[in-house]
Amino acid sequence: MSSSTPDFSKPSPRALLQFYRGQFAAALGFNLAYRGMVALWVLGSVMQPLVLIVVWQTVSEGRDTGMTAGQYAAYFMVSMVVSHMTFIWHMWEFEWRIRSGYFSPLLLRPVHPIHHDICENLSYKFVGLVGIIPAAVLMALIFGADFSGASWRSLIAFAPALLLAMALRFVIEWCLALAAFWMTKVASLNQLFDAFFLFLGGQFAPLGVMPEWIQTLSFALPFRWSIYFPIQVALGNITGADLWIGYGMQPSDRSGRGRVATDVEARGLPTTAVERSHACLHR
Repeated sequence: MSSSTPDFSKPSPRALLQFYRGQFAAALGFNLAYRGMVALWVLGSVMQPLVLIVVWQTVSEGRDTGMTAGQYAAYFMVSMVVSHMTFIWHMWEFEWRIRSGYFSPLLLRPVHPIHHDICENLSYKFVGLVGIIPAAVLMALIFGADFSGASWRSLIAFAPALLLAMALRFVIEWCLALAAFWMTKVASLNQLFDAFFLFLGGQFAPLGVMPEWIQTLSFALPFRWSIYFPIQVALGNITGADLWIGYGMQPSDRSGRGRVATDVEARGLPTTAVERSHACLHR
């Protein structure tokens, strides 16, 4: 076997790393080849925070919401970046994968299908940043974003918060996607999940301006830790013990839902496929 070909005959982090290099390069080439499609997706990612900035800045002029117009601009600018970096679309295509038979050959590969999706997802985010970052800078300048609370310490703390949020949201939504093994139509379930993310994750509005019961509920659910928490860390609004509590909540949610995903997949797949899939997942 050539040195460039991953050897999956036995568990090996080195072989998995080789797979990631090759798969990421292939996915990156795909996204660059279809950069027009990526541009349209990025445009959609920009429109929502753009509209919300206008709406909430207008609201803040007529009533006291606890945040200034500049703080709303900063919040939704960072929200756009965080949403892009944590975004995953696979739950929307899993139904098609299973019904069309596309998922079957993925199960015959000597590596778990989730690794293919991780590479595909990361490559899209990497290419999409070419549009997201300039858009974020323009929004900050046009709407007068207020970053007075941010510092180099908050930016350093933001890095692990964002990485953990990316992992958490990916595991949650990949787990949700597995519902397609039992449901012929999962679009309604996905839409309901997105609605929870919109309101409990802080995408529609900062959780600080939402009713108190929503704020309380959000602490027990993963949505807050996937979107709102890294945003607030970047803005310098979460420090000290609260920061470490948030760091602890992110991996605990991820590991719990990772175990759920493994069990759900085991119940949805034939035994032989499960054995192969689980062996490769734990490499």
